[in-house]
Amino acid sequence: MTDALELTRALIACPSVTPADAGCQALMTERLAASGFRIETLQFGSVTNLWARRGDVSPVLCFAGHTDVVPADAEDWTHPPFGAHLDDDGYIWGRGTCDMKNELATRCAT
Repeated sequence: MTDALELTRALIACPSVTPADAGCQALMTERLAASGFRIETLQFGSVTNLWARRGDVSPVLCFAGHTDVVPADAEDWTHPPFGAHLDDDGYIWGRGTCDMKNELATRCAT
């Protein structure tokens, strides 16, 4: 399994319904820190964010994303919304698959 696919499935498995992070940022921090990023945690009320910086010179390139999802009624799902089910065709099923969790995993894969 590729790093991007593994991280995507790990992020999807976190039930990160706003404002709960459910471990997504810890996963991202671990990957980014291993790649040489300095991580700063930012707290805004009940929402926690992070800023990851690599290097100290200009220009600064910033990727912005989110790991939270809206609530999902599990009764309406073929697969559990946080199950990160990988089917035989290579599709991953779960909250955040077609939103930001897959995009963040692709950016952070080593």
